[in-house]
Amino acid sequence: MESTRPNPTNPKQPPSATIPCAVALGSNLGESQRILAAALQQLGSLTETTVTARSSLYKTAPVGPPQPDYLNACALIETHLSAQDLMAALLAIEADFGRIRQERWGPRILDLDLILYADQVINEPDLQLPHPRFRERAFVLVPLAEIAPHWVDPVTGRTILDLCSALDRNGVEPLSSAESA
Repeated sequence: MESTRPNPTNPKQPPSATIPCAVALGSNLGESQRILAAALQQLGSLTETTVTARSSLYKTAPVGPPQPDYLNACALIETHLSAQDLMAALLAIEADFGRIRQERWGPRILDLDLILYADQVINEPDLQLPHPRFRERAFVLVPLAEIAPHWVDPVTGRTILDLCSALDRNGVEPLSSAESA
């Protein structure tokens, strides 16, 4: 198995081996199902990046000001991109869909969050990994537990399934087949 470590001499340089990553996706404006499907396609078309798994879609209650419910999902990818380059690519995909950052936790056409980058802990002004609030968010942990239940959070040492089991999952419901038609 290939190493999952970034270049130790320069962590901002692309890694020499593929890095497993977890990305959370969300949308509550426009045609959210179509938007999430298209965003997953763009994610898979990034340079030296492959989507290896995707969760089901979940209808979730919003956090923050009054707004429509969200559709959320998670994807696992393998990439040769550095964490910084991957984050920049995620922000570029959001911009391609017309994402404008106006209100914290406000409604959005597309939200892409880099949740995990292998077992790396990064604390920079523009990038914190693992995502600093993912352990508190059922709308991230429920879909992530579906596709990566045994992934270990490098900060707490707990699996995604264990973190998910400890949360109230009210307001996070699988999208029914009737709703997804």
